[in-house]
Amino acid sequence: MGCAVKVYGVVASPFVATVLLCLEETGVSYELVPVDMAAREQKTEPYLSRNPFGKIPTFEDGEITLFESRAISRYILRKYGPAGTPKDLLRESNLEESAMVDAWTEVEAHQYHPAISNIVRQCVIMPLIGGARDQAVVDENVGKLGKVLDVYQARLSSSPYLAGDFFSLADLAHFAFTYCLMAGTEYTPLLVKRASVGAWWGRIIARPAVRKVAALIDLGLLKQMSSS
Repeated sequence: MGCAVKVYGVVASPFVATVLLCLEETGVSYELVPVDMAAREQKTEPYLSRNPFGKIPTFEDGEITLFESRAISRYILRKYGPAGTPKDLLRESNLEESAMVDAWTEVEAHQYHPAISNIVRQCVIMPLIGGARDQAVVDENVGKLGKVLDVYQARLSSSPYLAGDFFSLADLAHFAFTYCLMAGTEYTPLLVKRASVGAWWGRIIARPAVRKVAALIDLGLLKQMSSS
């Protein structure tokens, strides 16, 4: 009998990797169901019956089907990360802590992600699909990301993690695109030259679940490179 939890996508996708990290952090068994992106499987049935927008990932847990990685992440952490345990990455039993998690998760979505995703898209994804980077786009977003990281540096100078003295979704949500930036581009100094940001990243990448998903991303990228 197969796993009740299924994730449809490719692990080289940062959005898929984020969902997998939530599952790994909470210790949930799952099945990764490959989607043939080159053949545009995600744009055809039966995939579209699961995700009408034709994007990855799509997530199934028994009778429930979800799309959008941020919504999937919260679902996983609410269901499988009991409050008051080390798996509780939302801190919903504590109003102040959960508010801080929400605030910094929103910062990731609206300040950090737009800049870093453009850098990763130009420097990592475009070469994989046979394109060339637009250095002007890269330079613009390196500047934007640097300004965001200056704020992070100030925050992390007085706190080991973004929401407080605990690892949470606010930190986890940064992992996948940051890993692609650090492993696949020349822009690692953006983080490491800011001592508190670099130390924060070191704490994240040292987590066993993070190391496991990072290895899966590496394998996924190697597979894509060999087939391109």
